Amino acid sequence: MTDTTSLFSDALPVVLGGNTFGWTSDAEESQAVLDAFVSGGGSLIDTADMYSQWGEGLSGGESERVLGQWFAASGKRSDVVLATKVGAIQSAPGLERGVVDRNLDDSLKRLQTDVVDLYYYHYDDESVSVEDQVATAAALVESGRVKHIGLSNYTPDRMREFFRIAAGSPAAPVAIQPQYSLLARSGYEKDYAPVVAEQAAAGHDVAVFSYFSLASGLLTGKYRSAGDIAGTSREGMVSGYLAGGADPFAVVSTLLSVAEGRGQEPATIALAWLRAKGVTAPIASARTVEQVGPLLAGASLVLDDDEVEALDAVSANF
Repeated sequence: MTDTTSLFSDALPVVLGGNTFGWTSDAEESQAVLDAFVSGGGSLIDTADMYSQWGEGLSGGESERVLGQWFAASGKRSDVVLATKVGAIQSAPGLERGVVDRNLDDSLKRLQTDVVDLYYYHYDDESVSVEDQVATAAALVESGRVKHIGLSNYTPDRMREFFRIAAGSPAAPVAIQPQYSLLARSGYEKDYAPVVAEQAAAGHDVAVFSYFSLASGLLTGKYRSAGDIAGTSREGMVSGYLAGGADPFAVVSTLLSVAEGRGQEPATIALAWLRAKGVTAPIASARTVEQVGPLLAGASLVLDDDEVEALDAVSANF
């Protein structure tokens, strides 16, 4: 497949991240969030087999299991473009063919579905050659259990190699998932945007779905100084944004100013900025139903040029 149009063009350009399902949101609240997202026009949902193994007492698979329960209860599987990932679940990590095949079957059981629309290699496994990774991906698609392949957390060189070897085959990736936000720009803009541009020049349209789009909550406007985060559960997650020497709260201040001028939530502005920078659809999570609205609004709001320029300028060091 060389064109992602049929897969993504009709979808509202925002992705609901499933990392909170079964972790900070219990099953009931997660399903309410899913109902609100789909009822509001959303259809792109992203999870992973390893979510949320970092939580106390959790081992991975929790998010997929909650999502599968929602599919069974709601009957809305056909309304969703479902993405999940393989390679990082602690019980069976890596991209060796047998491991991937078994993990896919486990994901399908938890998700209560027979096919994944977009299946990411979550992390590169450098112990497995790219040729073998591509062969495994092609076999997954040919088996009918996976429709399309995506890549996340590869180096640019290994990603280029994957695209080169997979070109014209069922394993050709249709999407990448890089970290990208107002507080994490350089990695994508310097390293991965060129890869996407190279593929476009070769006639292969690759979608971009950014993760950590709201910088672990810093871009929601809830935290306006380092003191606001100290001692909270978010302190460890956002420490990286505070360690680089640039001031993330200057970015937050400008974001709040733009949001106030538009009568929108800061999260909405942060997501709209990503779309203005060429992201196909940013990924963002909602722990509660109340958080869904700003995400959906971020899929349709178009920022003015001067708003984009102000946000570009204040975030340039990130």
